[in-house]
This record gives sequence, structure tokens and C-alpha cells, in this order.
Amino acid sequence: MSTKPMSTQTPATSCHDCMYGAQVLDDGTTRFRVWAPDASQVDLIIDELAFPMARDAQGNHTLALEVDPDTRYVYRIGHRQVPDPASRAQPGGVLGASMVVDPRDYRWQRNEWNGAPWHTAVICEVHVGTMGGFDTLCKSLPRLAAAGYTAIELMPIASFQGDRNWGYDGVQPYAPDASYGSVATLKHMIDEAHRLGLSVILDVVYNHFGPVGNELPHYAPEFFRADVHTPWGAAIDFRRPQVARYFIDNALMWINEYRFDGLRLDAVHTIEPQAFLEELAAAVRRTCLPHGRQVWLILENENNTASLLSGDYNAQWNDDAHNALHVMLTGEHEGYYADFAKNPTADVAKALAEGFVFQGQPDRRGHPRGEPSSHLRPTSFVLFLQNHDQVGNRPMGERLTCLVDDADLRAAMVVVTLSPMIPLFFMGEEWGCRTPFYYFTAYDGELAEKVRNGRREEFSHFAGFTDPQRRARIPDPNALDTYAASIPRMQDDEQGVEWKHWFAGLLQLRQRYLCPRLESSCALGCEVLGDKALYARWRLSDGHYWEIALNVSGQDVSLPRDSATRVIWIEPQDALDALDRGVLQSHTAVVLERELEGERLLA
Repeated sequence: MSTKPMSTQTPATSCHDCMYGAQVLDDGTTRFRVWAPDASQVDLIIDELAFPMARDAQGNHTLALEVDPDTRYVYRIGHRQVPDPASRAQPGGVLGASMVVDPRDYRWQRNEWNGAPWHTAVICEVHVGTMGGFDTLCKSLPRLAAAGYTAIELMPIASFQGDRNWGYDGVQPYAPDASYGSVATLKHMIDEAHRLGLSVILDVVYNHFGPVGNELPHYAPEFFRADVHTPWGAAIDFRRPQVARYFIDNALMWINEYRFDGLRLDAVHTIEPQAFLEELAAAVRRTCLPHGRQVWLILENENNTASLLSGDYNAQWNDDAHNALHVMLTGEHEGYYADFAKNPTADVAKALAEGFVFQGQPDRRGHPRGEPSSHLRPTSFVLFLQNHDQVGNRPMGERLTCLVDDADLRAAMVVVTLSPMIPLFFMGEEWGCRTPFYYFTAYDGELAEKVRNGRREEFSHFAGFTDPQRRARIPDPNALDTYAASIPRMQDDEQGVEWKHWFAGLLQLRQRYLCPRLESSCALGCEVLGDKALYARWRLSDGHYWEIALNVSGQDVSLPRDSATRVIWIEPQDALDALDRGVLQSHTAVVLERELEGERLLA
């Protein structure tokens, strides 16, 4: 080992002082710290040399040492050698040695970037692996910006076992997976996104660890709760200050060191107590507000806790709205779609008017779910027709392009794109992608068999998969072909080109007409016109009314229209004549703006 020259922090660098992990200090040393409350002694191992670490009363083991950049290290705890659970890089995978990273080594180019207001967000969710890694995704950014997106959301990038994973089996939340690229390539990708005016959101998983590589139970069993279980095993004990600090530092690291513009927190309904979520959000706001940064915090939360959206969180993924729209478009009614099968049209209307469908009433299992949400602004909800969950969790990974007629799908996309809620699209929707997106992993041996069989058994009660032979056709998550088939393939034919132009036109219209007037918009209700037909209204911040009518049934419905409204968009265009006669044709969506007396509409 040799002494690492001391780095001088400048405005072009970013660093967050994490409690745990290998933290490069201003005096040229690196402080190593791990929480191992069950261990009386922990040694830092570098090049087979052991360095004893000092233990405090809380079970933190700490040592400061001068080391070179990129030094590999592990901790020896009892008879085990384990990677750092707060490692910033795992170049050899989650079972290999950790690597020291100096966050100040990257020189940022876009220091003027301070983020964008939340109400301007139009989000594309992407899987970094199927997009080719950080470098290849970087090369795709101009195309995504040209499509009309203002933000990209990366599915989780935390290090996982194997060379491919759909993202939600990470075990090293501080370390971008090495298969995607280096720390520097990730930062360069974010730098380039900011040059193009794109915000970058990261999906983080704080509710569980993946099944391979998590060593914490062996030396820090207090990290988990024996009395509370989740679908992934013992719940994480966020009541402990060390645990809370571990995850809050992780959030602050992504925001400060990598300059992510927002975080989407996965499945927070499995995180208890709620005070942790409030503490995390408050910490993010404290670090960003003094600098005027626009940082977005977004929840996925089955509990529909509307009170969180009145505080430091910007929005929640509106799964209720998605599920109701999906049932209305496809007629599917199994699994979680069963909650919306009775009257999906009314449920969609409620979602557009009030945000959540479930606001305290019991779900299909008899459990009360949700809080009243009608007081929240439309921008408190992220609206979508597809995302990684609702495609990847299907047995055959189909997108809506393979399940719904183009006319109805386009009409529904008009609602998602031009409602005052924040729209999110899954990679490839901008060209009408038909490529499936499967659940995929890269496990082997007994675990691979468990995952394969568990995946197929999960759907055994679905009508189309009660037959074992039919279930056997569900793709093996561990097969390379399953991953390869999930890579979105662009359609260069006439249909694909036409869809791209159509989609870009929708997003351009949103940027021109809606975004400047969304900040204090509010919903005014939604009327059911008939089966699969509805009429929603909002007031924009300038006082004008914004209206959307949708009819994805097979029957025309009445929609009287007065001279105070003008058509902003109609899909399809040949439905305009019928609209002028007061008829909303089947398979149609129309967006209207109502002029206030004595005022002119936005030009």
C-alpha cells in the first residue's frame, strides 16, 4: 500500500459523508466502518494483511488508514470474510471484495444544472441492463429527449448476484452493479442527461435484500425483525438508528454524489415505522433546499397513505388508476385486478377525480386500505398504463400492444399523456414496442430451481395456467434467452415510425399546453358516460378548464359540446365530425379546453 494523495474538493465535485463504508476523508485517509453488533472483533483485510478495527459501545467497528484509490478489501468477522455492506463498488460481484471509491475523482461538467419542477416531469422508466449498460443508455439519451421525455427513471442498479437481474434482488445498495458499467460511466451518463435537459430518477429498494450475497444476518441479526415478515423474509428493523442511518445515507449518496434528481422508493408499505419515511424525506430536503435544488421523492405504496403526499414526498405511483384502466381495456380480473373487476369504469373515474380508488374501504381480502386523497393536487399521482411490474409480473411478459387493439390503446394513452397527473411510460412505449419484458435472474443450482418452480407455481391458480403443461411454457427466469427476449427492439417499419411521430406530438402538446399551468391545478370531477366511457374535468392554474373524454367501448355515447370549448386533441382525427354533432364515437379520446368568459385561450 502507498499513501493516497489528498484530494481537494471543488464546486465541480460531490461527496456525502456516509456513516458506514469506506469514506475518503480530506486528510488523505480512508475511514472504514461497519456495524457488527454481534462481533467482539472485526479485522479489515487488504492484500491478505489484517488490520484490527476499534469497536464502540453500539457495535460500530472503525479504522482510518491511508490506502490507494481502487483498493480492494473485505472484513473478517469471526470465521467469515465478507464484503462491505456499504461498499460503493463491487467489481467482482456481490460475493467478491469491495473497492474503495473516492467520489471526488469525477469532475462534473454540468454544474449549472439544478433540476426541474416536478410538474414538468414526463418520465420514461428504463432497465439499464436491457438498454445495454450506462454507456449505451447514455448514447440513447438524445433519442429519449427527442421523443419528448423530460426525465428517465432507472430501475434499481444496486449490485446483485449474477450478470443479469430484473433489478429487485440487489444486496449492495451503495454499489452500482458492475455489469452495467463503472461509477464514472454512471456519473457521465447523468452528466449527459443534464446537458440534454433530462432529469434522472433512481428506483431504490429499501424493503429487502436479494437472496444471494446478504451477509448481514450472520453478524448483525439486529438489522432485521424476528416478529415481522415480508414477502421476502424477515422485515428490516428501521427502528434502530444504525439501520435508519444506513438507508438515509444511501439516499443522500445517490442525490449528492451522483446528482440524481429524484428517488422512487419501492414498496414502502413493507417499511415500518412510517417515521422512517418521514425522516428520510426530511433529510433529503435539508440537504437540497439550501442550494435550491429540485429533488423529487416518489413512493410506491399499496397503503395509499395520502398524508405522506402532503409533506415532503412529491407523488406516488397510482397503481389503483393503472389497475382500473387495465381491467377496463383488457377485461382481465385475476390477481390484484380482482379489486377493480366489479366496475372498472367507475374506478377509473374516481382515480381521475380523486387520485386513489381505495381510500379506506376494504379490498378483496377484507382489509381496509388507503386514506382520503381528493384534497391532493393531480400532480401528486404518477399515471401509467405499463411499467416494469405490470409487464414483468405477467406470466408471458406481454405489453399492452399485444393485448389491446391499437385504437383503444391510443385513446387510453391520450388520457395518460394529457391528464394533469404526471405521466410515466415504460421503455419502448414511445414507438409502440411489442417486445415482452420478463422477470429474469441469473441464479444457478438449487436457487435457480426454486426460482423457476416458484415463478410457475405463482400462476397456478390463474385460469390460463392451471394445466402443468401450460405452466411449463412460462419462461425460465434464469435462461439467457429469457433475458435476451426482454431487450426492447425498435420497429423501423412504417407502423413504428408513425407511432413515434404520433407519440412525440402528444408529448409536445403536453409541454406546450399543460406543463406551464399545472403547478396549482385541481380536479373538478369525472362523469361516467356509459360502460367504458367517461368525462373528466380539471381547473388549471390560470383558471381555465381542461377536459378529457374517453370511450373505449364498442358503442357511441352522447357528449354535448358548447362553443366555449375547443378541441386540443382528438384520437382518431376522423371522430371530429361526430363530436361536432354531440357524439363521442367508440374507441375515441378527446381533449378539450374551455374558454372562460372574457378571456382568451392559451395561444
